[in-house]
Amino acid sequence: MTKWLVSLPPTLFLVVFFLAPALLMVGASFQQPGDFGGLVPAMQDGQFTLSLETYRFFLGDWIYAEIFGRSFLVAATTTSICLLLAYPLALLIARSGQRHRNLLVLLVILPLASNFLIRIYAWIILLGPANLLYTPFAVIAGMVYVHLPFMVLPLYNNLEQHDPALLEAAQDLGAGTWTRFWRITLPLSLPGIWAGSALVFIPVLGMFAIPELLGGTRDLLIGNLIKEQFLDNRDWPLGSTLSLLLTAAVLALAGLSAKAGRLRRGST
Repeated sequence: MTKWLVSLPPTLFLVVFFLAPALLMVGASFQQPGDFGGLVPAMQDGQFTLSLETYRFFLGDWIYAEIFGRSFLVAATTTSICLLLAYPLALLIARSGQRHRNLLVLLVILPLASNFLIRIYAWIILLGPANLLYTPFAVIAGMVYVHLPFMVLPLYNNLEQHDPALLEAAQDLGAGTWTRFWRITLPLSLPGIWAGSALVFIPVLGMFAIPELLGGTRDLLIGNLIKEQFLDNRDWPLGSTLSLLLTAAVLALAGLSAKAGRLRRGST
């Protein structure tokens, strides 16, 4: 009974807010768009109206593959830059004194207390005088700025748990600073790297507000395309199809990442 009482609320939450909407999207992807938005009923005049038209439309136009590829490239670039910026900062925080550590963590999460749109419009003002607005650089800069804390915090949480005795033992054995980092600190911090990368890569992949505000219509990403299908074109079946394919791609990447992590642990 205790097990059921503990597991039932999160299970119901996942069913209601994740599984049920996902199943609705699956059903919508096989339906036809209505004349004025919405969906054509799945059965009319005793006949099913379900079809694979949206999937054939997606596979028949190379532009969708290009948009998917561009979106993955932006997500990978943002994740890489966030990792390069966050790792030294997280290491500095983890090796600071307790009093300064709490202050530094507060400074990292402080931007999250302000409204998202206010922060993006601040970037619009900053990039405007430099003629960098509505460029790929503006999109990447905005993505990195918004998602950097989500890379710092998992890395910091991992790095602060490292046993200093390991580094001291390596130093006693003659290992230099870089050797200690590459042989001890970096391998032990891989779980934090994987967690931070997932927390950055997945949201960036589906982000549409930042590319729309900072990038304009020059470089369309998959998040913008899905938003346009639902809100502008009122083509809910195509929007559902794109959403499902994006979800499948993310789950496939997550599975490959988890498998790579297991293989690495098995080889060590």
